[in-house]
Amino acid sequence: MAEKKSQAEQLKEKLFYEKKHATLVMSEQEEKKADKYCEGYKKFLDAGKTEREAAATAVAMAEKAGFKPFDKKAQYKAGDKIYVLNREKAVILAVIGKSDISNGVNLTAAHIDSPRLDLKQNPLYESDELGYFKTHYYGGIKKYQWPTVPMSLHGVIVRADGSKVTVRIGEDEGDPVFVVTDLLPHLAEEQYKRPATKLIKGEELNILIGSRPFRDDKISEKVKLNLLNILFEKYGIVEKDFLSAELECVPAFKAKDVGFDRSLVGAYGQDDRVCGFTSLFAMLDVEAGDRTTCCILVDKEEIGSVGATGMHSRFFENAIAEILALMGETADIKVRRALQNSKMLSSDVSAAYDPMFAEAFEKRSSAFFGKGLVFNKFTGSRGKSGSNDANAEYLAKIRGVMDDADVSYQFAELGKVDAGGGGTIAYIMANYGMEVIDSGVAVLSMHAPWEVTSKADVYEAYKGYVAFLKNM
Repeated sequence: MAEKKSQAEQLKEKLFYEKKHATLVMSEQEEKKADKYCEGYKKFLDAGKTEREAAATAVAMAEKAGFKPFDKKAQYKAGDKIYVLNREKAVILAVIGKSDISNGVNLTAAHIDSPRLDLKQNPLYESDELGYFKTHYYGGIKKYQWPTVPMSLHGVIVRADGSKVTVRIGEDEGDPVFVVTDLLPHLAEEQYKRPATKLIKGEELNILIGSRPFRDDKISEKVKLNLLNILFEKYGIVEKDFLSAELECVPAFKAKDVGFDRSLVGAYGQDDRVCGFTSLFAMLDVEAGDRTTCCILVDKEEIGSVGATGMHSRFFENAIAEILALMGETADIKVRRALQNSKMLSSDVSAAYDPMFAEAFEKRSSAFFGKGLVFNKFTGSRGKSGSNDANAEYLAKIRGVMDDADVSYQFAELGKVDAGGGGTIAYIMANYGMEVIDSGVAVLSMHAPWEVTSKADVYEAYKGYVAFLKNM
């Protein structure tokens, strides 16, 4: 016979807020479902290691689910599923609802770019009979984390005639990989004296790509010639073609289970493809309802959401205008109303509490592994600088939707107030006057070559995005 709870115990249970571990809330059957879901998630991470690859994979999945490319000659109606591809680096998916779009849409928006090493436009050189690519790091990284990591090369090379070569080397069994070297500890006395930010300098992040010379004693730079000859034979490119190339070096690791219990996922680029892919999966599983639903997968967040494929561009606003026009609504006020009346989740990762570096966190306000989808009322830095600060009424509505769908969720901040900070695309979309809040998955080792997430959190994020799209 169960012992009767005391009055204080009952009152505490009623009044206190306790963040429960999602695994302890879900059934064993649902836990298995979460694990199975994450198998597909890992495959998606491996397939989409760059913004171009992630966008292409998203489009392929969308087409399989019945989405059609946007057609300026079409006439759209409730139930239609469409996508808009922006320069092969950003995607908008939309399911037209029954209600007038000017009443607003429910949308999730995540970025699909990640910190990495980009090749410079004149990258290939030889130094002391070793061949290298010069790089420029992209986004916020700890530069010392990137040497001695096996790297793969991804991207496109566009020749002057417009023909395009797709590059993906280092991912398949039998492919060569590349590496940034580091100084051996025996000779590193002077290197150790550098501050951590300069332990490895930006100009030392050069990719080792070969060492075998071309068999000819009459020329210099034999290694460079041999490498260019290999590239010419394989891809039909010459050195000048690097001027119009976009090539990215990313870790060659495959996504893996982490831990004896396989409860975690380790992979490159989970910031923010964990939110990008869960948002996409949710979008593909939501049928047409009253409100139009959208999923935005966007580029350039890691460098300020700039450029034609970043959220600061107006490609989402333009897409809404185009769709409305094809539905017979050409008035500018309709576009403005659609944007202002929309409800959005800015789907980006949050910092998971790390007991190894507890001094950086304020524990009561931290995101924890296994506690579900993370909501951040505000991000920004120190005094909320650069933040979208979501209003209380919107938060209450979201709580209700999540509770009704039995989604495990938590509210958190990035770290201690004076420790630093970061932002997302939320403030950009809030400029339209729409309701926006940051939400996502907690991550350990964010921006490192190998990031870690909880399978339970990944699954709860998917559930939460489905609930938001259907019921907000």
